[in-house]
Amino acid sequence: MKGDAARPAPLAGARRAVAHPVASRLRSATLTALIATAQALATLLPPTLHAQSTQDARNTQGARNTHILLISGLGGDPEYTEAFHGWLSRFADAATEQHGVPAARITYLGEKTELDPTRIRARSTGENIRAAFEELGGSMAPRDELVVLLAGHGTFRDGTARFNIPGPDLTPDDWSAMLAGLGDRRITFVNTASASGPFIEALSGPNRTIITATRSGRERNLTRFGLHFVDAFANEGADVDRDERISMFEAFGYALREVERQYEGDNQLLTEHAMLDDNGDGDGSRELDDFDGDGALARTVFLASAGGPAGEAVVPPALRALYEEKAAIEARIAELRRVKAQLPIERYEDELETLLVELALKNREIRAAEGSG
Repeated sequence: MKGDAARPAPLAGARRAVAHPVASRLRSATLTALIATAQALATLLPPTLHAQSTQDARNTQGARNTHILLISGLGGDPEYTEAFHGWLSRFADAATEQHGVPAARITYLGEKTELDPTRIRARSTGENIRAAFEELGGSMAPRDELVVLLAGHGTFRDGTARFNIPGPDLTPDDWSAMLAGLGDRRITFVNTASASGPFIEALSGPNRTIITATRSGRERNLTRFGLHFVDAFANEGADVDRDERISMFEAFGYALREVERQYEGDNQLLTEHAMLDDNGDGDGSRELDDFDGDGALARTVFLASAGGPAGEAVVPPALRALYEEKAAIEARIAELRRVKAQLPIERYEDELETLLVELALKNREIRAAEGSG
């Protein structure tokens, strides 16, 4: 490990609960009730294909596929090198085996290629990372999404955060320049390293979900957030809305809860405070019950694949249409949440309930079309 990073805390840990305001709990309870109502109605009503408006059709043309870039930095110790590799390998396995992302759309750059020569394409040097972003910029379709997941150590010195890699470390400005080459595509950037907080302000922007394991550069101990973020996709328990998919919002919330539980179980003070920003204001949030700020975009971002490794259509047209109709409903939910503060609460809850019922019905149609429901 480089620079002035503190000696990492043990990999095992505990939880210290974060108190939410009463109002936030009430909002959460309201949404939970609405979701339960939608799910109950979905089991009672027969599956029906719902026609979408012309505008929805325009908004959902084309398939949306997820590309994944996994980067493990310097471990500084064999224990951590292997741990970081284990996190990213499990994420790759979950993406392909549980979420349908073809292995050909997953790029893995690691500290030591010998850990898994068949999976790790090259060392995680600055040169190779930049080359990977350039390649993705040329191969991704306009509607495709990118998930970048970093596992490693970070440092914060002279007011600048860095992610530690073989060779010169990369600053938030370095990463910002690489993301700029992808245009306005939807990007989820997850830095699970210590001292990662400053990445939010530098990388925040439209169509971007930025997640960091810490809220500042001064939280320098090894973080546990990455392990649980991966678990959200690899294990059961993170699918809060029961739609059989894991959103980035759900994964973030799951990891928060598990990190806090670990610290509390070890009777330790919480030394990492993960943050999420997806509204482009450069200010991260941990208040997951607050629909007025961050979270609207992250709720609609999933690991998804509507085509094969080379982009060929492997999904039947009827099923593809259902996926696109579902994406349109999710976009309407996200927009409603975005303007919540401008609406009377009764109108907001009525419209949200209507959309959640529509989404639950669409999920049922998709399961029936896939032969799983």
